[in-house]
Amino acid sequence: MNKPLILVVEDDSAVRNLIATTLETHGYRFQTAPTGESAILEAVSHNPDVILLDLGLPDMDGIEIIHKIRSWSKTPIIVISARSEDTDKIDALDAGADDYLTKPFSVEELLARLRVTFRRLHDVGDSVQDAVYTNGDLKIDYAAGCAFMKEQELHLTPIEYKLLCLLAKNAGKVLTHTYITREIWGSAWDNDVASLRVFMATLRKKIEADPSNPTYIQTHIGVGYRMLKV
Repeated sequence: MNKPLILVVEDDSAVRNLIATTLETHGYRFQTAPTGESAILEAVSHNPDVILLDLGLPDMDGIEIIHKIRSWSKTPIIVISARSEDTDKIDALDAGADDYLTKPFSVEELLARLRVTFRRLHDVGDSVQDAVYTNGDLKIDYAAGCAFMKEQELHLTPIEYKLLCLLAKNAGKVLTHTYITREIWGSAWDNDVASLRVFMATLRKKIEADPSNPTYIQTHIGVGYRMLKV
């Protein structure tokens, strides 16, 4: 079986070489791209299993690259960036990134993030039964990656869809803030309750008839959230 293929998008040759050497040492296959344009070309040509993406590229902002790739691919994207503000993380993750690693980083942490990502891919590939979830007027088609309310497709961002699926797969259980943030974003936003509330509020607006009196997602103040069985 072939080892996973990782696309490294980084314009800094020193960082790019560090990542490449690390991947090679641990048996991963990889391609490199120093610009946004070459990154998109490599993604289309080689269909990598994971993309490691720097945001500060010379020809294109990384957020734009995420949007472009997400228009046709669900390949996991791990951002590696010197931008450390919460707003940068929010922009990248809401655009469709799966994780966010801040420079400077240790190679051990990078490898750990990759292991988590590959475990998630493996879990998704194994869960072929119960491909459709229904709860009242809500339906989630996991295989198609779509959600519907009263047979109308919901236009969800990647983060909103992940939140909805996580709650649905644990319907009836109270999920803590820490559990949710770690499952959705890894340790990048460990227990970042304020940011989680923002995403949960936008999700509720799309699935609840009255977001102030929710039918599907219940808030447990100071603890977390629960998907109610309607």
